[in-house]
Amino acid sequence: MKIEAEAGSFRDPSGFVFFKDGVCYRQVNLAYKKNYDLLLESGLYAKLVGDGLLIPHEKVDALPTSLNAYLTIRPEPILFISYPYEWCFTQFKNAALTTLTILKKALSYNMMLKDASAYNIQFYQGQPILIDTLSFENYQEGKPWTGYKQFCENFLGPLALMAYKDIRLTRLLRDYIEGIPLDLTSSLLPKKTYFNFHLAAHIHLHAQFQKKHAGKTSTTKSSQTISKKSLLGLVDSLESAIKKMNLKSEKSEWGDYYSQCAHVPKIVKEKIELVTEYLDYLKPHSVWDLGANTGVFSRVASDRGILTISIDGDPNCVENSYLQTLKSGEKNLLPLWIDLNNPSPGIGWENTERKSLWERGPAETILALALIHHLAISNNVPLAKIALLFRNTCLSLIIEFVPKSDSMVQKLLASRQDIFPDYTQKAFESEFSQFFDIIRSEKVGSSERTLYLMKNKKQT
Repeated sequence: MKIEAEAGSFRDPSGFVFFKDGVCYRQVNLAYKKNYDLLLESGLYAKLVGDGLLIPHEKVDALPTSLNAYLTIRPEPILFISYPYEWCFTQFKNAALTTLTILKKALSYNMMLKDASAYNIQFYQGQPILIDTLSFENYQEGKPWTGYKQFCENFLGPLALMAYKDIRLTRLLRDYIEGIPLDLTSSLLPKKTYFNFHLAAHIHLHAQFQKKHAGKTSTTKSSQTISKKSLLGLVDSLESAIKKMNLKSEKSEWGDYYSQCAHVPKIVKEKIELVTEYLDYLKPHSVWDLGANTGVFSRVASDRGILTISIDGDPNCVENSYLQTLKSGEKNLLPLWIDLNNPSPGIGWENTERKSLWERGPAETILALALIHHLAISNNVPLAKIALLFRNTCLSLIIEFVPKSDSMVQKLLASRQDIFPDYTQKAFESEFSQFFDIIRSEKVGSSERTLYLMKNKKQT
């Protein structure tokens, strides 16, 4: 029996997450016994689970973890963990509103959401959901919301930066794992936000208050009280601020790829048919679509019931893809904003609290369509390195080779010298054949592109 503690679950005295033989469990410590029992006995747990706001769990026989254990629960598994700095604007917005909805429901059951970490929210069956069962405590009349500052730094501030300044500023969350400091957010936001009542109160004045009271004892803070009515008013104010935020409409370099590139409509139908055939052959349970754009081929996989992680480096493409998932009610597709040339690293304590993208693998199957020429030519990554990365990341691969004669490669080479003599189909096959068995290869329609189906030699 192999028991492994989750690296990012060591700060909470209420309990921790661990894995036994690959199955996720959560220990509830004795210190949290009263609040855990109240969560179930009050009916709040049943309400939140029924509304799709809290991950369901079941109690299991105690496992040998530590002496201060009250009981052990097994949550419904989340098959892929994503992080806030990988979310598009609307994902972030919906996660924030979900957190506030949970807080309001908790208050109606005389309980409180004691924290507001964005990492406690995951996307499950297409919707944001709270995964930390130990985030609740008994509500005490007059006690301020201890998660208020955390909410502003984890949700409100990043959303304001995305909406009023630049969506790329949410990458600051990779440096500030506890949330973007309010003074930094305040300094980056445009002056007009000082005239927004909600943002002025929750960000600018909040930041000034923190600066003024920095280093002071908490005696005065502990004496502060707030009625439940005022607390609900605070929540309504935060909710109003977030609902009014919208992403600026910006033209994306690749957002119109399928409609504006002349060659694409001619081959997309043929490519979909080939991808479908390859997926039917492999029958994977999960797929990572790398360089997914707006998710056209991600949906070929997800529509077949395959859990599909749809990854692209263009936030506008990811936004459009996520809006499509909301419109169609897709449950098997998760669009994420990740730059493959600088993917999410391991961060936090010992660089293990939040895992790198590749540590969250391996993927069962990777789709790499119209991607290789961007990695090899736009970013000077040798084919050997690309082949090695995929070898370490997936069990099978559906990959497209786009030759230099293709109009899209010519577009990439138009503004630079061709220093890529090794970018040939022969070299591509040679490098990938070191790690993969090529099961099938087909020309894509009338183009010179070739779609390959490969299996990792490690599993054969």
